[in-house]
Formats: sequence, C-alpha cells, structure tokens
Amino acid sequence: MTVTANIVRYSAPGRINLIGEHTDYNAGFALPIALPERTIAVFHPAGGDTLVVRSDRAEHSVSFPVTTQPGDVTGWAAYVAGVVWALRGAGHPVPGGALLISGGVEMGSGLASSAALECAVLGAILGAGGPPLDRMEQAHLARRAENEYVGAPTGLLDQLAILFAEPGCAQLIDFRHLSTAPVVFDPDAHGAALLLINSHAPHRHAGGEYAARRASCERAAAALGVSSLRDVQGHDVTALDAVPDATDRRRARHILTENRRVLDTVRALERSRLHEVGALLSESHASMRDDFAITTEHLDLIADTAVRAGALGARMTGGGFGGCVIALVDATDVDTVTDAVRTATRRAGHPEPSISRTYPGRGAGG
Repeated sequence: MTVTANIVRYSAPGRINLIGEHTDYNAGFALPIALPERTIAVFHPAGGDTLVVRSDRAEHSVSFPVTTQPGDVTGWAAYVAGVVWALRGAGHPVPGGALLISGGVEMGSGLASSAALECAVLGAILGAGGPPLDRMEQAHLARRAENEYVGAPTGLLDQLAILFAEPGCAQLIDFRHLSTAPVVFDPDAHGAALLLINSHAPHRHAGGEYAARRASCERAAAALGVSSLRDVQGHDVTALDAVPDATDRRRARHILTENRRVLDTVRALERSRLHEVGALLSESHASMRDDFAITTEHLDLIADTAVRAGALGARMTGGGFGGCVIALVDATDVDTVTDAVRTATRRAGHPEPSISRTYPGRGAGG
C-alpha cells in the first residue's frame, strides 16, 4: 500500500489455479498462484457520502452513495459498490471520494479479474484510515460483496489466492479449515515453464451453469447424509453409489478425485517430479470434461494439442465454459507447443490464443 498526501494506492493480482477446480465451495483443497498482472486502485478520500468510480476500461464514471444496497449498481462498478456495502455492513465506515481503477488483469478470461478488483478496492479504502483487518477477514468481505451484492455464487478461492500469494510459491488452501500453506513452485529452476494460454473465448458461467454445478454437489452430499463432500474424502469413489442421480454422482466424483489430485500435486512438487505434476494436470482436465462437464471443445482442443506437442500436461483453469488453459512444458519445448496450439486453433476457426510464460507473483499490497 502506498499513501501520498491522503491518496492511497493499492493493487491486487489476478490468479490461476494450478489444480483444484470447484473444490472451494465443497470444503476441499486447491493450489492456486497469483499472476504478475495486477489491478490498481487509487483512492482520493474527500469526505461526503458519494463515491465516484472511474476505470481505464470504461467510457464513463459511475457515482453511488456509500449507503448503496444490492441492486443499486450493476456492471463492473457493482464489484466496487459491493465492497463498500460489505465494509459498511461489517460496521466499518467508508468515506466518499474518488476511486480510479486501472491495471492488467484481463476481464472475462477466468483469471479472477473481479476478485482482483474487489481486493484492490478493499485495500485502498482500508488504507485511507479504515480499521486494520487481517487477510482472512478481507477475503470474507470481498466474497460477500461478490456473492450478496453482485449475485455471483462463488467460493473463497479467488480472494484467498490473491491475498495470501507469495512470489515463487503456490498456495495450498484447505477450505474446510480455511488455512493456507506455501508450496514452492519454480518450474524455471527445473528447466520447465508454465504457459498461460488465453483462448479468447469469453469465460462465462453460461446459463447459470456454475450455480447448477454447486447445487448438484449439494444434492450429492445430502444423498450421502453429510454436510459437505469433504466428509467422504478419502473414501473409495464407490461410496458415491449411494447418490441416486447419475449426473450428481459424476459431479461428486470430480470433487473427490480432484481433491486427491491437489494433494498428489503438492507431494510431486515437494519431490520436484514435474512429470507427475503434468500428468495430474491432464487428469484434472479429463475429469472437468467428462465428470463435471465444464470444458468446451475449444478448450479441449488447446489442452489436447499442447500435450500431443510435448507438454508434460495441460488443463483448463478457472470456473469453466471458456477462458484459459495452462500447460506445463519443458523449456526446450515452449516454441513447439506454442506453434502447435496456434496452428490447431487457427485451423479449427477459433481466435488465435495469446500464449505467455507466467510465474507465481506476489499477493495484494501497495
């Protein structure tokens, strides 16, 4: 956080999830990293009861009272208004003023641009004289803004990944105990690279599909007589035979096997076995495709092409239905994999993807 003449500057990164998709709201495990790209919030507190918000990605500014309520503000500014509403609902005063938003976390690509915006705004407002809040409290407030003001039924993954991130590390998150632990993730040190492949297919939870997956998991847990699928973690997947609906059974199978893959990935990283990590990434993609049904033919093509071209493994990352693929690649194969993916997507008539080598960045801060 940077404070200059009563002006507060705070930034927060986007994130990608190495592995552990849709496990957060099932009290499971995930292994995200923060991205180098960041969203920046610059707050000019001026008193009064009105906040004027402007983004370098929007033509017009948006104004709303600090007493805003859900439904008052829509569009991108709803995430800002939601943070103000969540802070005030928790008993924290929010001054009026001007808030300028800029940064490089791409929207609509499954890189947690909304959570980056929430965390950047939250940090800037708190830096203007608000009470000190620990990172876990901030994560809960940011999620409440997204869940209850914006109306997106997301879990806590994005906020925890952004707030607790450390350079050179992934974060093992246990959503049952709300704990985080750094896990060294440095592909460069082992002659490898993590490629972020943006399909440029908009990341959208089409037709409420995200909410549908969450409801399916809740039905499966209820059929098993448990409060969460975490309660049957460690059991053989045959325990899911008690779930009467075949679709709910497949959704639950993804959660149980994905949790296992997260923990197996951590063990493989601790032993510097990147080939094992790559295989687990590909297994995760297959599970998201076949059991959870959240990939698309476009994303499947990218992941499959990357592996056929020599990647150690590849998977869709994010909530699904568009967005990005990550691929773990030997450094000597980066150009080969990149060229193969671009050629395959062009031949299939898809937009040419953006492909970049990425690494774990730092968490939210000044």
